[in-house]
Amino acid sequence: MENIDTENINFEQALIELETIVHSLENGTIPLDESLENFENGVKLIRRCNRLLDSAEKKVKKLTRAQTGEVVEEDFDADA
Repeated sequence: MENIDTENINFEQALIELETIVHSLENGTIPLDESLENFENGVKLIRRCNRLLDSAEKKVKKLTRAQTGEVVEEDFDADA
């Protein structure tokens, strides 16, 4: 497997690539050099997924109803 351009891949594509890498590593039928390359690509893909998830979390808004009955948009706080 060649190096993957992780900067231009979307979340769904990254997950598909990660699944492929995991299966190839679990199989144990590929040479060590290729396994190491796959592992490195997997780490890059995980980092990309984490960046995309962090970005998405910052964009998520929570809709609540104020005491006046009006719908209000607030930033989502995952820790709350």
